Amino acid sequence: MQTAGPEYLKKTPLVVGLMRLLEHRELHSPGALADWITQCLDDGLEVFDHADIYGDGECERLFGQALRAAPHLKHKVKLISKAGIVLKHQDTSPWRSKHYRAEAGYISATIDASLQRLQVDQLHTFLIHRPDPLLDAPALARVLEQAVESGKVGHIGVSNFLPEQWRWLQQNTHLPLVCNQSELSLGHPQPLFDGGLEAMLSDGLRWLAWSPLAGGKLPERIPEQLLTDAQRETGLCETGLAIAWIRQLPGAPIPVIGSLRSDRLKAASRGAQTDLPRGLWYALLEAVQGNPVP
Repeated sequence: MQTAGPEYLKKTPLVVGLMRLLEHRELHSPGALADWITQCLDDGLEVFDHADIYGDGECERLFGQALRAAPHLKHKVKLISKAGIVLKHQDTSPWRSKHYRAEAGYISATIDASLQRLQVDQLHTFLIHRPDPLLDAPALARVLEQAVESGKVGHIGVSNFLPEQWRWLQQNTHLPLVCNQSELSLGHPQPLFDGGLEAMLSDGLRWLAWSPLAGGKLPERIPEQLLTDAQRETGLCETGLAIAWIRQLPGAPIPVIGSLRSDRLKAASRGAQTDLPRGLWYALLEAVQGNPVP
């Protein structure tokens, strides 16, 4: 099956998520982080996922310092970033509320800020992080088109959007929405049964699957004997099995891995390149959901 999205997404087995970068103090120096990025590239992982709220922008800043320390990496990495969420502690209004902002001027400013923190000239893909009920779709579309026309952004997409939400934005721009980043895992398979997967396939959006390992809780939800048999059959650990399960879906959704551990990334990469027997695919689903397939 032909997969959707820009060429770099068609080639990558995984997207490396930087949300937890601040938790890894060993990677905070520019040199150490540059070495880690180099190792990811050597392992075939070139796409890195950011957002302006990750560490209140600090994750992007650290990544940018690493790219400045090793400028040759700028031409090798592919960068995704997102904006549109204002956390409660970031709200400077008297209301101090978490809210969404997809206003044209705000999004334009966040793109510039991410570019500055990352110290690059272009985001390969920029996503609206959450659907905003107050969205002025025509105005937002113009800003996104200007960002692409100026070269600041290569492609546009969305995150956590439902079909009619992304379709409303799509109707207002001539640019294709190339992806939707939303939750999918053995622990959260609901979009496979409510038409979500088919909507993305029909509309040509590539699925970037966040939390593909269900927060690390899958091993305790898979019976020990099933896990042992699956590992013997496939040679995969529980991480690899979870990734293989996702990648086998039509359209080959791309997992966004939140772990920065090299062993976890290597295990996930092996899973992304392995096909599961159909019976095992369903056995894992039944085991994690605790219900037989209808």
